[in-house]
Amino acid sequence: MKSHAPSERRPRGRARAKSWPRPVASIPLTPLALSAVLGAFAVAPASAQSDAAVVAVVDAYHTALATGDSASALALLADDVVILESGGVEDKAHYRSGHLAGDMRFAAAVPRERGEISVRIVGDIAWAWSTNVAQGRMGEREVNSQGAELMVLRRTGDDWRIVAIHWSSRQRRGG
Repeated sequence: MKSHAPSERRPRGRARAKSWPRPVASIPLTPLALSAVLGAFAVAPASAQSDAAVVAVVDAYHTALATGDSASALALLADDVVILESGGVEDKAHYRSGHLAGDMRFAAAVPRERGEISVRIVGDIAWAWSTNVAQGRMGEREVNSQGAELMVLRRTGDDWRIVAIHWSSRQRRGG
């Protein structure tokens, strides 16, 4: 019996009709259907004013941390905020009684230089992300780290509040 490559194998018995899933390229899309599909994934461009308002909240939060103003920092956090830091997840109450004091001490002691901040806004939700370099001393410890930050904000009326923060960092190599 002659051996055939997988694509050349002869069907045994009756040939079967092709079933789903069909390759995407073979699904006919009318221009209207195509625009509906693509529109579902489109991010409407936000105005520069909206972007600036989101960046202002992120900056105000960092300023509050650096100046030890816990009341202002907490006021910028939504009641249902989630903070991911140091491998853990905290709500607002746990953050207030836990990492907030340490974050303020760190922000006051170690200068941080943020890179460009990017903002995306969809409806009343915005996310802002950036990287940073922190260098300085925290007590007896020398700090030289590269960090990344993601904040998600929700607009209520004219105000933006932070609903999620994720920070990660690693020791810088070499410089």
